[in-house]
Parts: sequence; C-alpha cells; structure tokens
Amino acid sequence: MLYSLFHSLEGWYSGFNVFNYLTFRAILSVLTALVISFIIGPYMIRKLSFYRIGQTVRDDGPETHLTKAGTPTMGGALILIAISASTLLWADLSSRYIWTTLIVTLAFGVIGWIDDYKKLVKGDPKGLIARYKYFWQSVVGLGAAIFLYQTAQLPAETQLIVPFFKNVSIEMGIGFIVLTYFVIVGTSNAVNFTDGLDGLAIMPTVMVGGALGIFAYLTGHARFAEYLAIPFIPGAGELVIFCGALVGAGLGFLWFNTYPAQVFMGDVGALALGAALGIIAVLVRQELVLFIMGGVFVMETVSVIMQVVSFKLTGKRIFRMAPLHHHFELKGWPEPRVIVRFWVVTVILVLFGLATLKLR
Repeated sequence: MLYSLFHSLEGWYSGFNVFNYLTFRAILSVLTALVISFIIGPYMIRKLSFYRIGQTVRDDGPETHLTKAGTPTMGGALILIAISASTLLWADLSSRYIWTTLIVTLAFGVIGWIDDYKKLVKGDPKGLIARYKYFWQSVVGLGAAIFLYQTAQLPAETQLIVPFFKNVSIEMGIGFIVLTYFVIVGTSNAVNFTDGLDGLAIMPTVMVGGALGIFAYLTGHARFAEYLAIPFIPGAGELVIFCGALVGAGLGFLWFNTYPAQVFMGDVGALALGAALGIIAVLVRQELVLFIMGGVFVMETVSVIMQVVSFKLTGKRIFRMAPLHHHFELKGWPEPRVIVRFWVVTVILVLFGLATLKLR
C-alpha cells in the first residue's frame, strides 16, 4: 500500500523513486515486521496468559520440559500479523507471486490455528484429527501447485533446476504439481516437527527465509540470473519483500521465544512458516537447494519417520525419543546446547546452499 502511494508521488518529488528499489523496500520490510512484533508481542503474551492458552507437556518427554507447562502458546499469530502487515505495506500488490505466497502462508496458519484451538482452548488432546489436518494441507498445497502450473508464463517456471550444474534443468510437465505439493506440505510439517525447543525452529526459519530472499532477488534480476546461470523469472524479485518480512517477524518473535521462552509459536506459526519456505522455494525454482539449507528440518522429519517405522517393524526404537532434538536432550545435552548447535548446523547448510550459486 505504501509502495503504491510513494510510487504515485514520484512525479511530484524524485526522491520517492528510492521506493522502486527492491533492496530498500526489503530493509523497510524487515524493520517494519520487527517493530510490529516488538509492539504487539507483549500485549499478545498477556492476552494468551489471561485466557490460559498455555503449553501442555508430554509425561514421557524430558523432565526439564515440565516447567514449560502453561507457557503461552499460539504466538505464531504474532509472526503472521507482522509478516502480513509488512508485506502489504511494502510489496507491489499487483504481483501474483506475493499473493500466492501470502495466501498459502495464511491458509496453513488457519489450519494450525484450528489445531491449536482444539488442543489448548477446547482441551482436546488430539487437536485437529491428523487425517483432516493432512486433507486440508493437501487441498491448499495442491491448489497452489495447480494454480502455478496453469499460470506459468515461461518454461523455467515449471522446470526442476539441478544445483551444481550449469544449464541443467528437467522438464517436469504435470510432475511439477506433484513436486510442488510435496515441497509445500512436507516443509510445513518438517518445521512443525522441529518446533519443540525454545527458539529451535524460528532461527533456522529466519536463516533459510533470508537466503531464499537472496535467491528471489537474483532470480528476478536479468543480469544476475544470466551471470549465475540460474533461471530468470520476471517479477520473482518481489518475493524479497515477503522474505524480509519473514526475517523481521521471526527475529521479533525470537526476542520472546528465546530460552527460557515467554511464548511458543504453536502449530499456527510452525505450519505457516514451513509452507511459506516451501512456496517461496518453488517460485524461485530452488526446491533442491531448500532441501540442503533446511537440513535441520529434514533431519528432524527423517528421525520421526525412522522411529515410527523401526518401532512398527521391530518393536525397537532407534532414538531415545523423536524428533531428534529430544534424543540429544535425553542423552544429557542441556536445552540451550541443542538449540545453538542446531543453529550452527543451519548456518553451515545455508552457506552451502548459497554456494550453489557459483559452484556449477
């Protein structure tokens, strides 16, 4: 909205031309989301505490988690408010990429909110029944995939780009829909699995989101895309505004979510943020790089799958507890050590993902 306003004022004063620069608006997007988080964060935490919307803790989990019982949850709504407001203020709202990303993110947020509401407010320990949750995730994921496939204007928008190789792309055809579905839904649930310790999920999300913002900027810039041998997709650069909002909102939330957490994001935040990372990776054609940069999310998901399969087939568990971060806790690692080491791993993986821009 502000972008459109300032753009219309360029004829009156040339200084408003600065708002045409993606980098400038991206910085404003980060700062706006951060300030919004700082302003409404304390109010939201007080309200969640007042209505006793607090965390429930599993009896079979690490004993240190028992003190977390009652901590305000559903704080992910704070992240979504900050992201949405900042994006709407600074993005070009004529961009289909912006609206696709916003709608997918908020739709998954609604699914997560219903799950949290049933568990925390209605007292139903099952929350939204798993098959219904996956059904609605699939509806949104498939809907987004079909929309992107049908509205694609360039071959590059539906090709699978293979990192480490110049000009290597795979024509997927209808397979694009399948891949997009699994990337969106899979990443959404992967972030949700990771969200089990104070700040563990949000910081990797911020780092991966920031890196995807770099990919978005380069993909939407003809000269940079040609130089780096990545697909040029006109308009994709606008996604850097959304990524900036995600970074700002995530850092603002981390202010309250860092150990010991004052608030947890809940499914309303985790499912939405995961879906956001997935849809952005699809739009900038970096699904395989997302798999690299989001290695922590991948490890957490794989640990759950391995644990379930092993127990069903052999009656034995591979890990002391899944997801993986609980395994290290039960081995005696203090919670802050697990969190920071997972962050360090993410930094390494994100740098490796960014290196694929030149390692070709």
